[in-house]
Amino acid sequence: MLRFCFALVLSSLASVALADLSGPLRVIDGDTVVIGETRIRLHGIDAPEKAQFCGSRTAPMWPCGSWITGEVRARFDGRNARCAAVDIDKYGRTVARCEVAGEDLGAALVRGGLAFAYLDYSHDYLPQQAAAMQRGAGLHGAGVQSPADFRKAARRGHDAQHLAKAPDGCVIKGNISSRGNARIYHVPGQSWYGTTRISPAKGERWFCSEAEAQDAGWRRAQR
Repeated sequence: MLRFCFALVLSSLASVALADLSGPLRVIDGDTVVIGETRIRLHGIDAPEKAQFCGSRTAPMWPCGSWITGEVRARFDGRNARCAAVDIDKYGRTVARCEVAGEDLGAALVRGGLAFAYLDYSHDYLPQQAAAMQRGAGLHGAGVQSPADFRKAARRGHDAQHLAKAPDGCVIKGNISSRGNARIYHVPGQSWYGTTRISPAKGERWFCSEAEAQDAGWRRAQR
């Protein structure tokens, strides 16, 4: 009887969590919002983490994660939304599809280049992503590491450890090669960024921009 009651309580809680939600949005980041007391992970999309930086050979490093959060807040924070829950994730968040003024929020973010289709969970927003890539909208063409890969690196302790030691906003690693004393800098998203350690005693240092690194005589790592 006790087990039955416990199961009934869990079932009731799940039903409440999976109920449709409506009300003003509070934006947490590019793919997470809150309505009332319910934290919602938007279904089928993935956006850069707040601490994530973007950049490429042709584009300087810039804080794309915080930029995305600001853009989504500017467009949707405080607006009324209707969300239909589809699941509960492993962190206890409600996973839901949300609409603002009749428009699918996930579709709008992917179409605007502010988030990616999260193909591990859904292919619903592939058409919007293809259109955004063709236009070069938002993040496309900005040298962004996929949010999933960024999180994996952080879980391994690489990026999390090294970013924690970096001065605010200065995440480019100036490394001195053990062979030939070549001065090479690594930017987030490159192959060896996560495993590169900075030793000031060896003359290694952090840079706040690629221009700063190049002016100091360092060259960008090839990968």
